[in-house]
Amino acid sequence: MNVLISLLVAATLSPHLSAAAQQATTSGDISQATYQIGPQDQLRITVLDEPSLSQSYRVDSDGSITMDYIGRVRAAGSTPADLQDRVRAKLADGYLKNPQVRVEIESYKSQSVIVSGEVRTPGKLPMTGAMTLLEALAAAGSPTSAASSELTIARRSGGDARDAGVTHVNWKDLQLGKGMDVTLQDGDLINVPKARTFFITGYVRNSGNYVLEPGTTVQQAIALAGGLTERGSDRRIRATRFTNGKSVDVSLKLEDTVQAGDTITVDQRFF
Repeated sequence: MNVLISLLVAATLSPHLSAAAQQATTSGDISQATYQIGPQDQLRITVLDEPSLSQSYRVDSDGSITMDYIGRVRAAGSTPADLQDRVRAKLADGYLKNPQVRVEIESYKSQSVIVSGEVRTPGKLPMTGAMTLLEALAAAGSPTSAASSELTIARRSGGDARDAGVTHVNWKDLQLGKGMDVTLQDGDLINVPKARTFFITGYVRNSGNYVLEPGTTVQQAIALAGGLTERGSDRRIRATRFTNGKSVDVSLKLEDTVQAGDTITVDQRFF
């Protein structure tokens, strides 16, 4: 952070700032460095010692901006660093000697993602640079207590078709540092479904409805319910579940996997 501040100060005060240092200033913000500019984005372009050029520019619907001296400049599809180089080259072509240019995003308007389902404030979110999945969930108010730990990211086909389709992600694992956070793309649809549940009753300490995490075993379900009572049996356990549209009773072992919608009953032991 201190390095970034130093570079910004140098860009403001020194007319001899090198192109390499100027590039470092822009790319210091990783989000802005990787963001692709689009229509309606608000840009802040600073040209050293040129106050008439140093101002805010709205990207038009055709993806261009208009600047004094150089006229229309294509901005859409470029990163801030790319546009910075383009503007610098145009200004240097007969207008200014060794122009020093910085391009920053003032407001993000062109790209967005949609977060739906079990979050506190579902809706359309503008992408603030290289937005990640966890950042989008936080911007949507975070998942509710009824949310499943697994969500889906639906990505439209466009650009790299290999990225199209539906991806399943365990967001709780990401919060715990298990796996890499997902970098989102414009148009991604994130859906946080309601958690699947099971009900457990009988000779357990806390009968009730519990969130079903993937791979939960009967033994883990009993632990969630506070364990067995003094009279509870770890061998006489059954589940009522729907199979092929019919309700059936199934005998369970401790290592068996609980299914969504199961009603687990723990019977008492014989002695």
